Amino acid sequence: MQKIRYPLRLCCLVLLILLPACRWFVPESESGAILFQDDFSRPESGWDRYHDDVYSVDYEQGTYHVRLFAADTEVWARPHLDLTDVRIEVIAKKVAGPDDNIYGVVCRYQDADNFYFFVISSDGYAGIGVHKNGEGILLSEDTMQPADVVQTGNTSNLIRAVCDGERLRLYVNGVLVASAEETEKWPEGDAGLIVGTFAEPEVEIEFDNFSVSKP
Repeated sequence: MQKIRYPLRLCCLVLLILLPACRWFVPESESGAILFQDDFSRPESGWDRYHDDVYSVDYEQGTYHVRLFAADTEVWARPHLDLTDVRIEVIAKKVAGPDDNIYGVVCRYQDADNFYFFVISSDGYAGIGVHKNGEGILLSEDTMQPADVVQTGNTSNLIRAVCDGERLRLYVNGVLVASAEETEKWPEGDAGLIVGTFAEPEVEIEFDNFSVSKP
């Protein structure tokens, strides 16, 4: 069984304010060097804190929570970085809501209409895609594919995305689950988090230990 996952209706944009306290930069030439990290233990570390009737984003007990109250909606959060090739890691899990969702990370964010996304779902699917000129397209396959290593339901997953030149890779719990090559790549951009709903609203995703390093 395959599920059609895109396109989604693009509804929300979370803009984040970067504070120097949550950034650590090292020479970009060093593989594995940490460029940015945040364990969300400090509400002053710079991520947005916002609530309305469509979505909310906020710190909660040392983690970062994204809630979507609307169906067919996406929201993303970004710390306003200027990066080239990166490896992004975060621990994430669904706290509440339907398993038919998406959550993960973004890289090479240019603007609200142009960025790459690496996502899994709480019912065990995974995929890599791009928003280009406002259109969401999967790059890894025609649809998100089932991945046995994705922990379903309200269980934590370690998500790792690699944006390295033309190579895009998605790992879940240490296992490669999707890959793509994108020749018309953007050379640099921001990184961040993404959450989406489909037919059912009211999903809540918890994120922890976000880091960006050189691949």
